[in-house]
Amino acid sequence: MRKQNSAFAGTTEPLLDVAALRADTPGCANVVHFNNAGCGLMARPVLQATLDHLRLEAETGGYEAAAARAEGIADFYAATAELVNTRRRNIAFAASATHAWSKAVSAIDFRTGDTVLTTRNDFISNQIALLSLRRRHGVRIVHAPDRADGGGVDVDAMAALMRAHRPRLVAVTHVPTNSGLVQPVAAIGRHCRDLGLLYLVDACQSVGQLPVDVAEIGCDLLTATCRKFLRGPRGSGFLYVSDRVLDAGSEPLFIDMHGARWVAPGHYRPVATAARFEEWEFPYATVLGCAAAVRYALRVGPDAVARRTPALAGRLRDRLDAIAGVRTLDRGPAPAALVTFAIEGWEARPFKAALDARGVNSALSFREFAQFDFRDKEVEWCLRLSPHYYNTEEEVDLVAGAVAELAGAAR
Repeated sequence: MRKQNSAFAGTTEPLLDVAALRADTPGCANVVHFNNAGCGLMARPVLQATLDHLRLEAETGGYEAAAARAEGIADFYAATAELVNTRRRNIAFAASATHAWSKAVSAIDFRTGDTVLTTRNDFISNQIALLSLRRRHGVRIVHAPDRADGGGVDVDAMAALMRAHRPRLVAVTHVPTNSGLVQPVAAIGRHCRDLGLLYLVDACQSVGQLPVDVAEIGCDLLTATCRKFLRGPRGSGFLYVSDRVLDAGSEPLFIDMHGARWVAPGHYRPVATAARFEEWEFPYATVLGCAAAVRYALRVGPDAVARRTPALAGRLRDRLDAIAGVRTLDRGPAPAALVTFAIEGWEARPFKAALDARGVNSALSFREFAQFDFRDKEVEWCLRLSPHYYNTEEEVDLVAGAVAELAGAAR
């Protein structure tokens, strides 16, 4: 990648000017932020775009400000489409990944006895939503088994379940929130395409840290957030909807005046694009912040990020593996940048508080977040550390040193 500004440098092998990226990230001066799987630190252009629009709304009015920034708002769809390799007509803005997921699933006309095929590592909110569908509509939930080595779903077994059950929906979380596991979503997608099955991918934790290509994955629907590894503002996400789904006339259960036209007293017509999954009211300052965040990610370069971010996580796992009383929990051949571990002698909240006191941002995961995975790993809770490309090797070593100090204090 050719040098574009002081923060992005490289030739055929992209290299990042980490110092410049950190200077572009105000939060780096205050904390060691290893909670990017919760929220990434916003870069200055993202913050500026958001604040500028709020000021414009205050000065001119909300509708008027949106009209004045129509081009920038439209760029959210263009930039996001470029990020995941689709067209802007296939992208809808959402308030979160869960909002996008729920909107997508609400478009499916489930009948009693329909099967949803998913995995044992899908996101907690998705699992709960499927249980709600089972309670209300008699939908069967089938969980594909994991590989014997614990490295993610067994694709061959999942394909056999597809043939046996012909599920109404196949739903898979690319990177679960409770671990660095990366599920083989493209391999699953090939089986879905061969059998003509509807395929939904939750890419909440992968977009922004790993390249995500909807054509390569072969999904019909894909959901993501903007607040995590994309480093956008909270309360934002997006939904990808394939042409196949749009052309079939699928629409969310509660479609509104933004997603449809009221063409006669007793009739409405959905719009032709993924906008049918959106609603009239938008947080336009957030949309503009998200557009800036996606453009920033594209300038940094998904391939460069995909090399650096998991490498920092790998360094952290190596450091943690060397600490007595610490057990890292991530599985799979190429884990993502969610580093999870259990530690002896500590309760969950006091341990996190001790890291907070050392200026290290982290997150806790509990058994209720991952009933299958944590049961298999025989843990009730774990700590999650999630570095990103603007973090440094020195910060990795500092965090590992803090964990070692606390592990030693517990012995």
